[in-house]
Amino acid sequence: MSTPVPAPPQLTFRAVVLAIILAVILAAANAYLGLFAGLTIATAIPAAVVSMGVLRLLGGGTILENNIVQTGASAGSSIAAGVIFTIPALIILGYWDDFRYSWVLAIAGLGGLLGVLFSVPLRRSMIVEDPLPFPEGKAAAEVLKAGDNPGPGLKILALSAVIGAAVKLAAQSGLRMIPDSWAQAGFLGNGKALAYLGTGLSPALLGVGYIVGLNVGIVVLSGAILSWHIAIPLYYAFFTGTDPALAAQLAGQDATGAAFTIWSAKVRYLGVGAMLVGGVWTLFSLRKSLASGIKSGIAAARKGAGHVVAETERDLPMKWMLIALVVFVLPLAVLYHAIVAADPSVGSPWAIGILMTIIMIIAGFLFVSVSAYLAGLVGSSNNPVSGITIATILFASLVLVLLLGRESPIGAVAAIMIGAVVCCAAAVGGDNLQDLKAGYIVGATPWKQQLMLAIGAFSCALVMAPVLNLLSAAYGIGAPTAEHPNPLAAPQAMLMASVAKGMFGGELPWVMIALGGVVGGLVIGLDEWLKKRGSKFRVPVLAAAIGIYLPLELMVPIFLGGLLAHLVERKQKLAADNEDDKDRIHRPGVLFSAGLITGEALMGIAIAIPIVVSGRADVLALPAAWHFSQWIGLAVLAVVGWLLYRTGAKAQPANA
Repeated sequence: MSTPVPAPPQLTFRAVVLAIILAVILAAANAYLGLFAGLTIATAIPAAVVSMGVLRLLGGGTILENNIVQTGASAGSSIAAGVIFTIPALIILGYWDDFRYSWVLAIAGLGGLLGVLFSVPLRRSMIVEDPLPFPEGKAAAEVLKAGDNPGPGLKILALSAVIGAAVKLAAQSGLRMIPDSWAQAGFLGNGKALAYLGTGLSPALLGVGYIVGLNVGIVVLSGAILSWHIAIPLYYAFFTGTDPALAAQLAGQDATGAAFTIWSAKVRYLGVGAMLVGGVWTLFSLRKSLASGIKSGIAAARKGAGHVVAETERDLPMKWMLIALVVFVLPLAVLYHAIVAADPSVGSPWAIGILMTIIMIIAGFLFVSVSAYLAGLVGSSNNPVSGITIATILFASLVLVLLLGRESPIGAVAAIMIGAVVCCAAAVGGDNLQDLKAGYIVGATPWKQQLMLAIGAFSCALVMAPVLNLLSAAYGIGAPTAEHPNPLAAPQAMLMASVAKGMFGGELPWVMIALGGVVGGLVIGLDEWLKKRGSKFRVPVLAAAIGIYLPLELMVPIFLGGLLAHLVERKQKLAADNEDDKDRIHRPGVLFSAGLITGEALMGIAIAIPIVVSGRADVLALPAAWHFSQWIGLAVLAVVGWLLYRTGAKAQPANA
């Protein structure tokens, strides 16, 4: 009888340690990127490349060890997204003065662990029985299988990270040699019309655009054009006369200031309405797939009891999952009780705290399923977690309004706290399925990946509060102030705060929100028409809503990055429907983009340290003679774009 071949090592000590280190670094980088641009990127592919290089230096690693590293490291992007989309809203609402360590740890850590647990029953349905594409999971698996020579990939990552870091150091928050954006604005027709053009000069945004592609780039830019080139000029020309408060704000402002004032006070709420409609539509459109996926996952778990299961099919045991669910939920119930008990007018804080916990569990399981499904269709980077969170906050707010009243001083905070846990769970859940898809392709053991992701998620939660406090002290978060005139925008957190506050006694421009809802409905109709025609170009409503809601400067470089990705495909004469070859073609460009993003984000965090220590925003600034015009900044961005295109275009098709 032959001796069975031992399984290759997977969950080794060195793999776990390396995964934790990469997860923490990538979480910090994504926290900065998300607060700055409202977007995060999946980190599995750069983590896989780094893992292969490091383990090779340590004597070599198996493909399954590298898979474990990229699984744990990918938690960095999901935890960062869950945190920065929601928790800064507590600062914006004035509930916190800074980010409280124990609270952030509880929300992010326990939310992430719940995301892992809720996603386990979905693996069999979405990956094995009725598999979804999971594009980033497939791409990560391809990188792992091609891991014999990780050296070129590491060189690309390192070079582009240095470029991204250097440009960030030279920008406004560092040496102030080049500006952060290029903009031209003016009044036309004797001051009766307003025109504005601009683009950000961030290499990271160029990289984000390359990763998400031309389709998404066109959609987000179209949303921005609707806001900045149609809605803002129309509002300035025809409606400022009927809005005395806004007219007073505009008095004496230049064209750029006027455009941003109208956008901030009115037009961006078109994006809020579109996001609300998009979130509801997402849930409605997935109702059948969601129900069948949950039923299939639970049935598979029951069937597996008492049967011998192959190593590649072993999930975390259902019994231990249920025990862990209870253990993780109890601290959240205590946290919710503490929030409600802060209002002395509430008669039964424990009862309401328990009800908040129940809402969180139900919404968490539902939206983890939605997030996993969406990640399977469009990838984790394009997963509209913010839309899911808005739906959660709205539902929680409606229930809490009935219990606490619309004038409750803690109602908005309570709704944000529910949404924060659900957001972390949904982000991690979608990421978990993406990693499990890669593991399924390379023959990994599911329960080991699920455990590694839980470890990675909790490790990231340990550092989120210090990172957020550092960024907040250095740059400011949310609305501009005298101390921080150009803060990190935190667009999703601003949105969550606005929605929650509007439900509890605050004022919102409901007419603009309603118009945005109409726009969202029209976008959905267009997308459904394109779907019926079989068009490869689609118009995801939540991407359009983000474009409407965010400044034009952020959307233009994202579009340009997507255009570069398209030009790379054209140069390689790649068939548009050949997704496997597209993954291989774009791998160098994706790595270069990931390096730009990581380098710029980490430099942003590094710059924050001397700013906070000195208390001066200009502590690193060079003398005025070294400050160059915005045209030089535009030239720098053009050079970075050329390098990105050249790197991507050097790739050869798989069948070359």
